[in-house]
Amino acid sequence: MKTIAVIDDDIYIGNMLEELLRGNGYDVLRAYSGTEALLLLSQNKPDLVLLDLMLPGLSGEEVLLKIQGIPVIVVSAKVDVQDKVNLLLGGAVDYITKPFDAAELLARITVQLRKAGSSTSDVIAVGDLRLNQTSHEVTAKSVEARLTKTEYAILKLLMQNPKQVIAKSVILDRISQDTPDCTESSLKQHISNLRKKLRDSGGTDYIESVWGIGYKLAE
Repeated sequence: MKTIAVIDDDIYIGNMLEELLRGNGYDVLRAYSGTEALLLLSQNKPDLVLLDLMLPGLSGEEVLLKIQGIPVIVVSAKVDVQDKVNLLLGGAVDYITKPFDAAELLARITVQLRKAGSSTSDVIAVGDLRLNQTSHEVTAKSVEARLTKTEYAILKLLMQNPKQVIAKSVILDRISQDTPDCTESSLKQHISNLRKKLRDSGGTDYIESVWGIGYKLAE
């Protein structure tokens, strides 16, 4: 079941949206302010967000800038064309004006979820780690970790084989074409740097050393 987050301080509209969405087979999360929305999204990863702009606390525009990796449809009473252009350039995937037709909103949601689903084949997911093979974006608990080319290649290999211990020699061989600068003497430092970046983003250790053999993703 797909989950949609409804971020709107208007209780009546929020209740109407929740009833509409649940009636069409979606699970629903709710937030009533910009600050609450960020807290909600730090603890959950819905498949899509319906975002109002006129929110207490942080505005919808400010919240939009902080949402990564989740399609956002703006649902707002603002009808100015420039507003729509700015929001689409700012990261929204679509914009629908209040008052809206329920069937049109459901159709727009279906289209965006279909697009998101077609791109997920490029994403490797292990636990709360996500690696996008197209954009090369890596996130841990939805927080981006900026990796070097070598660190990315090492993590990709480990995530493609999440339950296996990968020997150091195998790592060097498998990533040599993309990262010829990585050598047996520098591999340990690359792993150390990768561990730190992932730990800074996700708050935990994601890579485990297996003494005398190599490395694996931590359970």
